[in-house]
Amino acid sequence: MYNQIFFTNVLRVLDELGISKNELSDRAGMSVSFLSDLTNGKANPSLKIMESIARALDVALPALLEITDLDQESLDMLAGGKAPSSLPPGYVRVAAVLTEYQAFQV
Repeated sequence: MYNQIFFTNVLRVLDELGISKNELSDRAGMSVSFLSDLTNGKANPSLKIMESIARALDVALPALLEITDLDQESLDMLAGGKAPSSLPPGYVRVAAVLTEYQAFQV
């Protein structure tokens, strides 16, 4: 799950900064094919890799691990196709900010 959150945010920052995956791979010191595998869910990033990417984007690593509120269509567009899902068909992931009382009930 953290992979999808991380790379959703990486793709969003790339779009905001107008940086290509090629440029990010150069800045982060990794091959374009490895970065592509990471963003397509075919590889799992280590903490060291995530840190390299965060530094290359000049963004704090915790900021790249925050849950996004983008819809699936936007995620697919940023991923350049169909973003991989970590959930089985028929399930959706929902994020919410709750009061302590509401959180206790969930």
